[in-house]
Amino acid sequence: LRKDGLGKDMNLSDLPTDYVQQVASYRNNIPRKSLNYKTPLEVFIKYITNEQIVFF
Repeated sequence: LRKDGLGKDMNLSDLPTDYVQQVASYRNNIPRKSLNYKTPLEVFIKYITNEQIVFF
């Protein structure tokens, strides 16, 4: 996460919410070899039901 601007010793509560969301969005859109070159978001969506999506 240090490459993304979030150091190990940083307190996330001191950062603006939109910045943390931007970094999380960036990280969740990187394909992972361990997920068969899918993004974490793609894998998450595969396992969630339509009823659960309504709550997001």
